[in-house]
Amino acid sequence: MTTPTRVEFERPLLSELTQNYTVVDMHFHSRYSDGLNYVRSIAKRAGKLGIGLALTDHNAIRGAVRLENFKNIFTIPGIEITSKEGAHILVYFYSIEELVRFYETDIKPFLARDVMSSIFLKMDEIIKRARKYKNLIIFPHPYCGVYTGICNPFFTKEQQTHLMDMVDGVEVINAGNMKKWNLQCAVLGFNLGKAMTGGSDGHNLFQMGKAVTFADCPPDRESFLDAIKECQARVVGKETHLLQKVTSNSYKLRTSIKNSPHVMGKNVRYSYSVINSKSKQVKDSMQRRLNKRLRRIG
Repeated sequence: MTTPTRVEFERPLLSELTQNYTVVDMHFHSRYSDGLNYVRSIAKRAGKLGIGLALTDHNAIRGAVRLENFKNIFTIPGIEITSKEGAHILVYFYSIEELVRFYETDIKPFLARDVMSSIFLKMDEIIKRARKYKNLIIFPHPYCGVYTGICNPFFTKEQQTHLMDMVDGVEVINAGNMKKWNLQCAVLGFNLGKAMTGGSDGHNLFQMGKAVTFADCPPDRESFLDAIKECQARVVGKETHLLQKVTSNSYKLRTSIKNSPHVMGKNVRYSYSVINSKSKQVKDSMQRRLNKRLRRIG
């Protein structure tokens, strides 16, 4: 019997997956941080797709709390926190009450002026505080084009290893990321032997469900989060197209400037990385074709 692949770089066939599995987009943003949409529209879209959703706003939980009121969809209470070093971390809770308690006690007192700014806690301190609650702790987009991934030069290899030991796992497919970085994330996930998740990192409705986490379990938080922790969940997804990335990133840039001007540089560097990567692929392809023609002539 063939062992199911834990990570698949394919377009999720949501209509088929939802017939047999609990399917969740584990990474989505609302207007309460740098997303475009209101919670009501987000919930309506998730219901139409037939999937569960984790609303993981940056340093904010109002969206997650409001989503709790929509009983027609399966939800995971979550938050994406920006550490003092600038790297992100996702924390998913088994109950909305624990998310609120964690936020009010361990995050809110350390917030900066703007929602998108780094909070005044280092990454290891955030994890230590989160460990006081029942939750799932994941590093999103560990490899990416900006310093928001944990695998960036700000942290030494020793620090990265220490921090990886402290969390439950990593996000291996982020639809907003570049494929070359997602591949590195997937390799990291397999090498760690820990939990692996996937999500769209959507900031617009059209991105929802581009990458999902699914498990053969009942649609309740304990069963689903336990399945992820026990490495029983699987991930499937593909990166959004270049134009969609640019469109989404343009909105994120406008929102980020409004909420926190200091993140403008991060978004600009990300857009440059995306465009530069695509330009290099085109150049390399043209060079290969030219070399083939020269060999034929020779």
